[in-house]
Amino acid sequence: MPFDFKKEYRDLYMPKARPAIVEVPRMRFLSVEGTGDPNEADGAYKHALELLYGVAYTLKMSYKTSHTIEGFYQYVVPPLEGFWWQPGVEGVDYASKASFCWNSVIRVPEFVDGAEFAWAIDTATAKKKLDFSPVRLIEIDEGLCVQCMHVGPYDEEPATVAAMHEFMDAQGYVLDLSDKRRHHEIYLSDPRKANPAKMKTVIRHPVARMP
Repeated sequence: MPFDFKKEYRDLYMPKARPAIVEVPRMRFLSVEGTGDPNEADGAYKHALELLYGVAYTLKMSYKTSHTIEGFYQYVVPPLEGFWWQPGVEGVDYASKASFCWNSVIRVPEFVDGAEFAWAIDTATAKKKLDFSPVRLIEIDEGLCVQCMHVGPYDEEPATVAAMHEFMDAQGYVLDLSDKRRHHEIYLSDPRKANPAKMKTVIRHPVARMP
């Protein structure tokens, strides 16, 4: 069976619908950064996802080509994730989507290094005839966070965030958002197909122990 990050790391991808503190390890991602409303038709966000998935699936399907990746194993492409922020705003202002800044990411296995990433970019470019230069290979070390499974539409996330912060305070932690540590979402449902009331999104905020 292909390796499935969601099943192997359930504490990170399938938390309960109540807040918890978690230590998130360093991970490697494909990344595209941009700005603007993610709901804009044919906007920058939707183009970023096209680029991310193009490279992600090129790596996943590499075993069907003549290219050999050392240490490769078959795996399920992990879910889309996003780090979100707005200038001058702590957290996220859901009513002002046009001012969003975002870093959209997809996790990749540890065998994807700089050389394999470059191969995937060249291969995807030749096949798709698109400019994949905005895609980067990065590592993120989130560290200590509070997280919760949000069930429902994206615009109802503030209630879940409020519960996370109340739990965080009660447990002796403080919010630690910064230009290095962002509001983080992991998308477990396809909004094009899912019932909005049943959509599942992991919400994660960085925290620090209260002084």
